[in-house]
Amino acid sequence: MKKQLLITSLITITILSIGLFIFYPSVRKNDDYRLRIVCTTTMVADAVRSLCDDDVQVISLMGPGVDPHLYRPKEGDVHRLLAADVVVYQGLHLEGKMSHALESMRAYTNVIQATKSVDRSLLLASEFDNLYDPHIWHEVTLWQEVVRYLADQLSSLDPVYHEVYQKNKQRYLEGLTLLDHDLREQINTIDEQDRILVTAHDAFAYYGRAYGIKVFGLQGLSTESDIGIKDVQNMANYIVNSRIRAIFLETSIAPKSMHALEQAVANKGWHVIVGPALYSDALGAADDVSGTYVGMMRYNTHAIVRTICDAQQK
Repeated sequence: MKKQLLITSLITITILSIGLFIFYPSVRKNDDYRLRIVCTTTMVADAVRSLCDDDVQVISLMGPGVDPHLYRPKEGDVHRLLAADVVVYQGLHLEGKMSHALESMRAYTNVIQATKSVDRSLLLASEFDNLYDPHIWHEVTLWQEVVRYLADQLSSLDPVYHEVYQKNKQRYLEGLTLLDHDLREQINTIDEQDRILVTAHDAFAYYGRAYGIKVFGLQGLSTESDIGIKDVQNMANYIVNSRIRAIFLETSIAPKSMHALEQAVANKGWHVIVGPALYSDALGAADDVSGTYVGMMRYNTHAIVRTICDAQQK
C-alpha cells in the first residue's frame, strides 16, 4: 500500500515539476506526427479508438478485466502519461485518488475528462456523499453523450483532422443507436416479472434503468467496500422470497462471494444457477467479442437473457 501511495505521489510531483519548466507545443508537432493518446480505462480507450484513424496511437493504462476501483498506478504509468499528447480519463471518481494526479497534468499537457459534459441530472446517486455512480457506460444513451464530447474535444485539439473525428463520431453514434435498440428488444423477451439481475457488486444500475430490469449487487458501487455475512444472508432471503433463479459473476471480481451467496440460498432450500461472468468494470481481451464496448454490451445482454430464460424453464 505504501508503495502504491508513493507511486501516486510520484506521478503528481513529476507532473507538476515538469510542467514548471517545459512548454509543450500544439497537439500534433507536424503533419506526419503520430498522435499518442493515453486513456485510463478500456471503455474510454475503446471510445477514443472509435473516433480516431489508424495514425493515432491509443493506449489504455488498465488492461482487460482490470477493476478501476482497485487499480493503483504502476511505475510504468508515469512514463506513459508523460509521453502522451492527450490524456483521457473517465471521471466521476471512477479512478479514485488517481483523478487528482491526472487533473494536475493540465499544467503542461492536454487532459480530457470524458464525462464532463454529461448532464448531472441524468446521473444516479452514489452511496458516498456528493458523488455519482460512475458506471454510466452501461446505459448506451449516456455513453453516446461521452462519445460526442470526446469527438468535439479531439476536434478542438487536433483541428486539421476535425472532419475525421466528426465523421467517425456520426458513424459510431449510429451504431450505438442500433445497439441500444437491439439490447432493448432482447431484454423484452424476458417475462417482466423475471427481469431481476443479481450481480457481485452494484455496477448495473444504469443498465437496469435503461432496459427495465431490477438490479441488486451483493457489494456496493465500489469493490473496495466489504461484504459481511449479514449482506449475504439478506440477499439470500431476497432471492428465496422473490424466487429468483439466477445470479451472475463478474469478470473483475473474485467469485468467492457469489458462491457463498449460492450456498446461503441452498441452505434455505432454494436453488439458483450461477450465470456466466458479466463484464462490469472493464472490457474483455482485444481478440474476444467482449474486447469492444459494443461487443461487451451485446455479450452481457445475451448472457443475461439466455441464463434467466433458461433458469425459469427448469
